[in-house]
Amino acid sequence: MSSDSKHQSLEQELAADDPWRLDGNPFERERHSQMLRLSLSQGVISHALEVGCAAGAFTEILAPHCKRLTVIDVMPQAIRRASLRTKRWSHITWMASDVQQFSTAERFDLIVLAEVLYYLGGVAEMRATIRKLVQMLAPDGQLVFGSARDTNCRRWGHAAGAETCMLMLKESLVEVERVSCQGQSANEDCLISCFRKPN
Repeated sequence: MSSDSKHQSLEQELAADDPWRLDGNPFERERHSQMLRLSLSQGVISHALEVGCAAGAFTEILAPHCKRLTVIDVMPQAIRRASLRTKRWSHITWMASDVQQFSTAERFDLIVLAEVLYYLGGVAEMRATIRKLVQMLAPDGQLVFGSARDTNCRRWGHAAGAETCMLMLKESLVEVERVSCQGQSANEDCLISCFRKPN
């Protein structure tokens, strides 16, 4: 699937009231609950980065636990929706940016990266993006990663999913915990993992 067709698909999905059923689906609620539990495993979050906010469902859950939160998404429409949803918090910085182009000198003690990497062009792009994000992670910082499994991602036309990306993450980070979330349909099957950057 080309980059343009992926963006068009995302635009169409974001036009729905509850895109990807992130609010009304028990599977998504459980997935977000596990992501939050892993995100909070080291206590207070000084500065977090959320990569890919969709419509802000997880942003809204994560924000109260962060002193500062930076949120990026490739789709300006997603940033608009998520920022409206979380307007009661002033400590969130928003940026419409492709994760591959995003750059900052800041270091984050938490990076949350869920259901994003499989949208990239291929395995080489995924590996380069992971390397870049690992550089943005502070020593002892955590990266919480979640994705549909390889089999589903390939069936959807993507290069790879959870298992492949987790192997790449293990090249420079230490895996702390892995959780499997499964729902009612074949599409509701993902892995979530927490990785720590060695000090």
